Amino acid sequence: MTGEAATERTPFDRLDALVSLAAIRRPAHRVSGRVSRISTSFIVVTGLSKFVSIGDAVSIAGVGGPVLGEVASIDANTINVTPFVADHRIELNACVTAMSGQMTLFPHETWLGRTLDALGRPIDDGEPLLQGDRAVPIQGSPPSAMRRSRLGAPLTTGVKAIDLFTPICAGQRIGIFAGSGVGKSTLLAMLSRAPSADMTVLALVGERSREVRDFLEDTLGETRSQVISVVATSDESPMMRRLAPVSAMAIAEYFRDQGKNVLLIIDSLTRYAHSMRELALAADEPPVARGYPPSVFSALPKLLERAGTGEEGAGTITAILSVLIDGDDHNDPIADATRGILDGHIVLDRAIASQGRLPAVDPLVSLSRLAPKIRTKQQAQFATLLIELVSRFEDTRDLRAIGGYKPGSDITLDQAMEIVPRLYDGLKQSLDEPPVADVFSFLSQMLPGGSRNGTQQPR
Repeated sequence: MTGEAATERTPFDRLDALVSLAAIRRPAHRVSGRVSRISTSFIVVTGLSKFVSIGDAVSIAGVGGPVLGEVASIDANTINVTPFVADHRIELNACVTAMSGQMTLFPHETWLGRTLDALGRPIDDGEPLLQGDRAVPIQGSPPSAMRRSRLGAPLTTGVKAIDLFTPICAGQRIGIFAGSGVGKSTLLAMLSRAPSADMTVLALVGERSREVRDFLEDTLGETRSQVISVVATSDESPMMRRLAPVSAMAIAEYFRDQGKNVLLIIDSLTRYAHSMRELALAADEPPVARGYPPSVFSALPKLLERAGTGEEGAGTITAILSVLIDGDDHNDPIADATRGILDGHIVLDRAIASQGRLPAVDPLVSLSRLAPKIRTKQQAQFATLLIELVSRFEDTRDLRAIGGYKPGSDITLDQAMEIVPRLYDGLKQSLDEPPVADVFSFLSQMLPGGSRNGTQQPR
């Protein structure tokens, strides 16, 4: 027998290969249970306890069609399932079928410019989405700490106040902390145009339905073609609001693994925490900090650690996350927990916004932990001196307002009075203005004694 004949596959070999392939792609059988109790938050199901894990997807036979749900808890004889839609029509004894593990997405490059819901379904009345060739689990895991590549090159945002005081590098995670109505969404739209990023993934969590289309069509404008938007509005179920940033993260991970530098924007992380709180309290989890249960604080690092650099050879996910400060209290539990996880924070101040200085970045309390790795020595000295002058200018504002200061008695304050108003005017920026590629060169034309790269200090 020749070698070619010896290696020829018989029909039984080919049949066995097909069966094995089918077993990988789809389970050999489906396991079903029955609805035994219905509450406002959970569906209690019998017959599936031995066949599912927490987080697995199930399909419930509703009156108007199948309803997707997720396993929230498991007892000896029952499981609690949380439906993804709040207006479901599910009856007692309805059939509940276990899906093949946790939910997955199949991202594709043609998703750019499209708007999806938290389950990855198009909601923009466009063509059906093309599916990629690789499944991405929605509940992914971050790369190993020792296999992650080091942080990438500086990422120019084009927003002058941020590039000057809180510079960002590729793979960094930074938060925008502000109360309501201070300009978070406008600043996020400006950051979405960052010229250093290959693409943007945007998650709108808990937004008012009226504002979604305005933000996508007017605020994003021409940059929308390079943005994949995942939207869960405030009227949707807490499951959808909880899933939206997680799905956006999974999409960003797919493109990061393709070698792209992805800009991930989540607006807002606080509403994600609110949805987690609703679900946890409905499951009788005890609150520990201003109504937030412990699971909320364990879920935040699980989500945020997935952003950042990938393994060697992959791209990066630069995450910019808005954090809504309830009552302008920066000691809010979510704000406090998030600051400890992120690589920096940008604080928007309501008093600055009321003066018409937008974006209302407060340089005295904002911080980028990676700024020393980004700036040159001369740029760091220049930025530090500007912060010192701003601090002196603001500390003496009341004194100068009542005429209690005589020019010439403090050289540093005289310098601050000359430079800081020009600096404030130079850092004003609207959404209609083009991004600024080099903030130091820009300031050299406005400040006395400035130089092209911040190598010469104001005097």
